[in-house]
Amino acid sequence: MTTADLSVTTNGIPRPPATRAPARFDPATEARLTRLDHEATAHVEKNRPERTRTGYAADWNAWLRFCADADLPPAAVRSGTLVAFVEWCWYQPARPPKPGQQPGKLTSPSTIDRRLSGVVGTARRQLKLQLQEDIAEEARALFKAKVKTMEKAGQTRGRGPAPALLVRHMEKIAATLPRNRFGTRDLSLMTMHFALAGREHELAWLRVRDIIEDSEGRGLIVDVRVSKVPPRTVEVPFGSRAHLCPVRAWRRWKAELGEDADPDSFAFRAVHNRWKTVLVGGLDPVTIGDILTRMGARAELDIRPTGHSPRRGLVTESSRAGNPDAVAEKQGGWALGSKVMRRYREADDGFQGERPARGAVAANRPAGSGRAAKNLAEAFNLQAVPMPVVGKAVAEGHGVA
Repeated sequence: MTTADLSVTTNGIPRPPATRAPARFDPATEARLTRLDHEATAHVEKNRPERTRTGYAADWNAWLRFCADADLPPAAVRSGTLVAFVEWCWYQPARPPKPGQQPGKLTSPSTIDRRLSGVVGTARRQLKLQLQEDIAEEARALFKAKVKTMEKAGQTRGRGPAPALLVRHMEKIAATLPRNRFGTRDLSLMTMHFALAGREHELAWLRVRDIIEDSEGRGLIVDVRVSKVPPRTVEVPFGSRAHLCPVRAWRRWKAELGEDADPDSFAFRAVHNRWKTVLVGGLDPVTIGDILTRMGARAELDIRPTGHSPRRGLVTESSRAGNPDAVAEKQGGWALGSKVMRRYREADDGFQGERPARGAVAANRPAGSGRAAKNLAEAFNLQAVPMPVVGKAVAEGHGVA
């Protein structure tokens, strides 16, 4: 064997065989294939959730502004230019100021991190650039160093991560919900959001047919079809607290939709402000987040919940109940070993030590129950507190307070 063989090197370490170049066709066929590639990319982009498209568009617009300032072509996505892009973003305002206005707050670290991913992803999809997997490695190293320096200096940027919506928060919210269709819908929306560890757009795009009863009466089976990640099927068990049970709450809201509700209609829909009738239009993702924030303000919570708070809350409660990470990963559609999900859990781990939460759950379980909490149903029953009046009313089918 000679050193000219592409499958080996002179030191004996095997090298992957050279890949064959794609076949070439006549000019007319090449033009058709190129047009098909661009049309396919456009079709995929069109079917992405609106917030995802908006986010990627904002990331790419930031890159275009950087390229204009640095006198670079947009296709110059290299390791060095990405490092310069992070440095440029670090000193940019969160939103470009309007003419005559002073720049506002500087861009938050989470936005810069997303911009970096958005630029690389858009360059691969839209410009068809063949980029190395680790092309942003040096840029991320610079980004992490800047964040560490900022934290040591006690500086903050942006609103910070969304606070976790916990069971104790939902207890207070449930007690302040109005006794009408708004309250019925909002309770179902909140508990379903928590049980799915869902994103706002996942709840917004749910249809009535996507939520069915388990054939053995164990709860609900929810088909999350529209998501920024691959579709998933989520099992939602009964909650131990009737007034916070996502299954019971959904049944009451579905009854408000009517027995003849179109299966293809949206699961969570708008309600008329004056007449309290259920409208045809579904809730958009931003409105879902606004509803959660409004419920938190009405209940005078010690946090300001956002549309991401139930997702983070499910991770926190599941971890406190002693569940392994794989349980929350499956429920919320995270990839196995997700670093993002672990950051949610680790933010609460410092208070657990020798896992006192596991002991607290055991101490508050009914007598005769000798097992640790191992399922998501018990995430709704971390404390054995008396059911409030609102819970009794809900359990008896008299509406929501």
